[in-house]
Amino acid sequence: MGSLLRNQKVRNALLQIFYVGALGAMVLAGILIARRNLAAQGITSGFDFLFKSTGWDMNFSLLPATAMDPYWWFFLNGIINTLFLGTFGLVLATVVGTIVGLARTSSNDLARLLGRTYVDIFRNIPLILQVFFWYAVITHLPSPRAAEESWGTFLTSRGLYVPVPNVGAWTLAAAGAAVLAAAVLPLWLGRTHRIDRPLGQRLPLQLAAAAAALACAVLILLAGRLPDVPFLDVPALKGLNLRGGLRIPPEFATLVVAIAIYGGSYIAEIVRGGFKAVGKGQMEAANSLGLTAWQVFMLVRLPLALRAMLPILANQYVWLMKATTMGIAVGFTDFFMIVALTINHSGQTLEAIGILMGGFLVINLTLAAIFNRINKAIALKGNQLRG
Repeated sequence: MGSLLRNQKVRNALLQIFYVGALGAMVLAGILIARRNLAAQGITSGFDFLFKSTGWDMNFSLLPATAMDPYWWFFLNGIINTLFLGTFGLVLATVVGTIVGLARTSSNDLARLLGRTYVDIFRNIPLILQVFFWYAVITHLPSPRAAEESWGTFLTSRGLYVPVPNVGAWTLAAAGAAVLAAAVLPLWLGRTHRIDRPLGQRLPLQLAAAAAALACAVLILLAGRLPDVPFLDVPALKGLNLRGGLRIPPEFATLVVAIAIYGGSYIAEIVRGGFKAVGKGQMEAANSLGLTAWQVFMLVRLPLALRAMLPILANQYVWLMKATTMGIAVGFTDFFMIVALTINHSGQTLEAIGILMGGFLVINLTLAAIFNRINKAIALKGNQLRG
């Protein structure tokens, strides 16, 4: 025994076992104490409450939900709402950040000034204040009866009403997938090495792929339209409210706008830093080859800037996904609000918070893993940006 203890590897292993055992004992003791305290207050622990009816409704849900549905169904709806909000917020924040970031790297003095002013203002105002501000703006828009119509669209204090095709939910989802393919296919065709055509000569192929995907989306909508009704369900004023079309609630619109504007100010700095990281020698080499300004940007400057931006951008996306929890401030039923309501109605605090933590861990770790995979795929061998 003494000879074993004199072995450095054995001592290290024993110390690790002792550390893990002590940590596990502390966690177990905490669980037992919490169960005893909950039992003393008449609160039963466990996850049986997930199969009980909630007794309350959701004000926003992509899937059908009623007060008779169990808690687990409401948790699922909350996760879907969070992902739906996060997706829209991240996409718009990326668009805003890219535009502002390009303005900050522009040779035009006015564009740089506007970009810097935007970043200085919206990056330094807390997100919760921006949420309250935009919620106040949206809820003080004209009432449905006083709203002005523009191309069948109404912007009111009760939300944004837009025309929507009279098709089934699955048809609309398939058309949305085709539209997404129209955006992804050109990017893939511009980078893949499975095509013999040079990179600089693939623009016609990319445009053809995007047009074909959009044509598929139109055909899907035409084939799946509901019979005996117009193709578009256009909102119209009936009584004191608008009927028909698709209504985007003010709570959802508020959060999307706030996340897009606030997140865009951070992404703008990431974009600016990525373009500044591209060396002047590489730009001069591209110009010396006789490439046009657009070819230099698309084939040299943008790919190199993306490699510099992606690791920091992934962290920003994870942070913005966590920022969707601000929905509770304006009454949007995201994952966090569902958990808060569950605690108030069922009293299962530890279980509900555990589900909330586990759900966000899965969402953010999955998002980080996707970006790490993309970063690894586009990294240059021997380049310091590879990480």
